[in-house]
Amino acid sequence: MKIIIDKIQDALISFLDEAPQRIEQLPRSGSDRIYFRIFYDDKTFIATYNLNIKENKTFIAFSNHFKEKNLPVPGILFVNDEAVTYIQQDLGTISLLDILEQNGRNDHAYNLYKKSLKQLAQLQIKGDEGLNYDVCLTAKEFGRQAILSDLLYFKYYFLDTLQLPYDKQAMLDDFEALASYLTQTEYKYFMFRDFQSRNIIVNNDEVYFIDFQGGMKGALQYDVASLLWQAKAQLNDEWKNSLLNYYLDVIDELLAKPIDRNIFIGQYDGYVLIRLLQVLGAYGFRGLFERKAHFLTSIPLALRNLKNFLQNSRVGIITSELSRMLEAITSAEIITNFEPFQADEQTPLVINISSFSYKKIMPQDESGNGGGFVFDCRGLLNPGRFEEFKTLTGQNKKVIDFLEQRTRINEFLNGVYDIIDISVEDYIKRGFTSLIISFGCTGGQHRSVYAAEQTARHLKNKYKVKVNVQHLNEKNWIPPTPKGEKITSSNLIKD
Repeated sequence: MKIIIDKIQDALISFLDEAPQRIEQLPRSGSDRIYFRIFYDDKTFIATYNLNIKENKTFIAFSNHFKEKNLPVPGILFVNDEAVTYIQQDLGTISLLDILEQNGRNDHAYNLYKKSLKQLAQLQIKGDEGLNYDVCLTAKEFGRQAILSDLLYFKYYFLDTLQLPYDKQAMLDDFEALASYLTQTEYKYFMFRDFQSRNIIVNNDEVYFIDFQGGMKGALQYDVASLLWQAKAQLNDEWKNSLLNYYLDVIDELLAKPIDRNIFIGQYDGYVLIRLLQVLGAYGFRGLFERKAHFLTSIPLALRNLKNFLQNSRVGIITSELSRMLEAITSAEIITNFEPFQADEQTPLVINISSFSYKKIMPQDESGNGGGFVFDCRGLLNPGRFEEFKTLTGQNKKVIDFLEQRTRINEFLNGVYDIIDISVEDYIKRGFTSLIISFGCTGGQHRSVYAAEQTARHLKNKYKVKVNVQHLNEKNWIPPTPKGEKITSSNLIKD
C-alpha cells in the first residue's frame, strides 16, 4: 500500500506542486479500484489508483464527455503518465443510500429519487449524443451477447453453486429466448450499467453520479430497473410504480416522440429480471468464491428481492426451466441456508474479546472452561515503531488508516472471521454460555486493539450476539474510546 500512496503523492505534487495534509483510503467495494480522499487546507479531492488502464481511460473519457454537456459527474483534474492514477473532484461524502439508511423512506428521500431519475434521463439521452462508444470497457452495446453473459454469470457463480438438478440445455434455450426478446427495443441510449443509490452522491440536495466506467449503449429500462429494484434500498411497490411513471414523463419530454408505455414497461420487467440475476451472480462471485463477508450477507436480501419481483411482475417471457429454477432458489429453505444463525434475547452466549501485550500474561478465561482463540498480530507492521503513533491506540483514526493502508490486517481479519464464525454459530445453536477470543501484539496498544474492535463489530452485526471487549497492555492500561468513555469488560460493543 505504501507504493500506492507514494504514487498518489507524486500525482498530487505534479497537479498542485504541493503535498497534501493527509490521505485517507476510502472503504473498498466490489472492484479492484482503490480510492482515497485527499485533504488540503481549503479543499479535498478524490484520487483513484487502478492497474486496469483501459477501465481508467473509459471512465476518464466518459466523464470528460458528460462534463462538457453539464451533466452531474465528477470532473477529471489530473491523470498521471501511466494512467493508473487520476485525481477528480470530490462531490461529497453522503450517498442516497446513506440518506435512506439514516432517515428512512420519507418525502425528502422520495424527492431525491425523483431528482436522480430526472438527471439519469439527461445522462442517458443527452450523454448519448456524440459519445464515442469505442472506449467502452467491454462490449459497445448491451445487446444479446452482453445479456447472455450476465445470465451465464448468474448460472456459473450462483445457480450452479447450489447444486440443484436442472436441465442445462433447456436453461440455455431459455436464456437465448430472454436475450432475444430484450434486444428488440428502440430505446437505446447511454446505459450507466450500475445505477444504484450507492453511486448517487447527494450534496446540498443536488445529486451527482459516480462509477459509470462500465457504461455502454443499451436500453433505457436497465438503469431504472437497477435503481428502483436495488435490494438494499428496499423501496416499496408504491414508490417503485410512481417513480417509474415519473421517469416515463421525463423521457417523454426529452425524446422526439412519446414512448409506447405498454411496450416499454413490458421490457422493463425483463430488464428488472436481468439485473436481479446479474446481482446474484456478482454476490455469488464476491461472496461464495472470494469469501467477502459483505457479499455473503447480501445474498438473502437479493433472493427476497427476486422473490418479490416474481410474485408481482408482469413479465410473461420466463420460460419453463428458468421459471422452475427461480422458484426453487427463492424458496424459504434456500434463503434460510444463506442466513447466519443469529442470537436472540434468550441466547446465553457471551463472547469476551481481549487485546493484550505478549510482554504480559495472556487474558485468563474466568468461565473455567478454558480454550478459546488467541491470535498473534505481531506479523503485521507495528504502528508503534513510528513516533507519530506511539501515544495513540488502535481506536484512533490515524492508526486505523495506517493499519488499513499499510498492512494486510483486513486479510488477516478475514481469516480470523472464517475460523471463529464456525464456533460462534455452533455455540449459539448448542446453548453454550461463553467464548474467549484474544488478540496479542508487542505492546497491546495498536494492532491487537484494532483487531479486537473490528472482530467485536463483525460478531455483533452478523450474529446479534452479546460481546464484551477489554483492552490490556503491559501496564494494564485501558485506552479511551473515540467518545472519551472507558472500555471495561462489562461494556457491550455498539454498532
